[in-house]
Amino acid sequence: MFKISEIKELIELLDRTSVQELELEEEGARVVIRKGSRIDASALQAPVAIQQQPQIQAVPAQAAAAATAPAQASAPDESLHKIVSPMVGTFYSSPSPDADVYVNAGSRVNEKSVVCIIEAMKLMNELLAEVKGEIVEVLVENGQLVEYGQPLFLVRAE
Repeated sequence: MFKISEIKELIELLDRTSVQELELEEEGARVVIRKGSRIDASALQAPVAIQQQPQIQAVPAQAAAAATAPAQASAPDESLHKIVSPMVGTFYSSPSPDADVYVNAGSRVNEKSVVCIIEAMKLMNELLAEVKGEIVEVLVENGQLVEYGQPLFLVRAE
C-alpha cells in the first residue's frame, strides 16, 4: 500500500510538470493521480483526504488493468531494443535547460552513452544506453513524468 507521504510527494512532482495523469501500481494497490479531475468515490478502497488540486483514485489492480488494456493499432518493431525507465521520475533529455540534448533519433550510442536523466526524489540519475546502436525513436518528451519500466527510447542494436 502507498504511504500518504509518498502520494503527497508524487502530487507535488506532478504539479511541477505538464503531465496530466500518473498511474502507479505496487503490491496489488493502484493509485491514479489526475490534474483537474474529480474523485470517483465509489472506486476508492479506503478514504483518502488530500486537499490539493490533483485528485487520487485507488482502484484494485486487476480491475484497472482490464479497464485500461491498450488498443494497439500497430505493433512496434520487435527487433528494436527498448531502453526503459528504471524508476518513477521526471525525464530530462539534457543535463541542463540550456544544454544540448543527450540523444535524438539517428544518434549513435554505445553501452556507456548517457541518453537522459531521470529525476526521482530530487536526485538526478543518468541513464545509460547499455547497448550499441542507433536511436530510432525517442518515446517521451522533456519534462515528462515516466513510470517504472516505461519505454523511453527505441534502439536498433548492432
